[in-house]
Amino acid sequence: MMRKIISLLVLTLLACCIICSCSSDASSGDDDLIVVGVSQVGAESDWRIANTESTKAVFTEENGYRLLFDDAKQMQENQFSAIRKYIQQKVDYIVVMPISEEGWDAVLQEAKEAGIPVIIVDRMVNVDDEDLFTAHVGADFYLEGQKATEWMTEEFADAEEVNIIHIQGTIGSTAQLGRTQALEDALAENSNWNLIAQLDGDFTQAKTYEVMSDYIINSGTRPVIDVVYCENDNSAFGAIEALEKYGYTCGEGGVKVISFDATKQALELCMEGKISFEVECNPMLGPLVKNVIDTIEAGGVPSKYQYVDETVFTPDTVTQEIIDSREY
Repeated sequence: MMRKIISLLVLTLLACCIICSCSSDASSGDDDLIVVGVSQVGAESDWRIANTESTKAVFTEENGYRLLFDDAKQMQENQFSAIRKYIQQKVDYIVVMPISEEGWDAVLQEAKEAGIPVIIVDRMVNVDDEDLFTAHVGADFYLEGQKATEWMTEEFADAEEVNIIHIQGTIGSTAQLGRTQALEDALAENSNWNLIAQLDGDFTQAKTYEVMSDYIINSGTRPVIDVVYCENDNSAFGAIEALEKYGYTCGEGGVKVISFDATKQALELCMEGKISFEVECNPMLGPLVKNVIDTIEAGGVPSKYQYVDETVFTPDTVTQEIIDSREY
């Protein structure tokens, strides 16, 4: 009886060791799949959801990859935890869509010491040593903002006064910093532009609707609004909803709404005239990230910074064909 008990204990211990060994190393096994650990911001916008879908579409077993995916739910500490977990699991690559630019030096240093290349996607990181990441794939957010402010300059060239409400995205994120800086630079160059409010919309429709409504209600007299500069489409949706609720017209003869992303829903509103100027920010970055990894796997050195091609839209240039062909 004692021998049977001892045998069972030994077998149990062996099984535990095998399970622990497999769970601690993501690259273990008989396959030759490249293991990629992804830390995504969350699902705060239509753009972000499309970005996630693009990533998942390319990092498949059919393409030679095993994808480990973590949704940070808008919390940077969750991203730090995910990266450290990926380091422990000995993944081949780490892909990060950072919530904000600051605070990344320590955890990226850990990845570097572990010999794991880190690819930064969409937003950037502000680190002392840029060797802590292998490449950045995303958009030039300041250039996006410049496209919008150049349109504003032309659109209001003859106006004596232009009253602007600025709806900012997640504070500290690269998209917010770039698009905000472009507007602030343009404000300094146009003496007839008045920034009457700068509100935190956090890239979400619900919060933008709330802060926009509060501003209109608490202004005392009905504010004269010429432009609402929204730092993403979901913020534009919330702003339009609030403006129309309180009697404003969006578009020709009314408030000019500017937005960034160019999602399908936003392009529909642009074609209707409710969004006057739409700047594309392409979320389909998965193939570009895959190209970076493929370059490394082939023994090459990828470009440090890779920007996706983007365009702009107005009610006169958006067509149903463009909307129908949109992937997001």
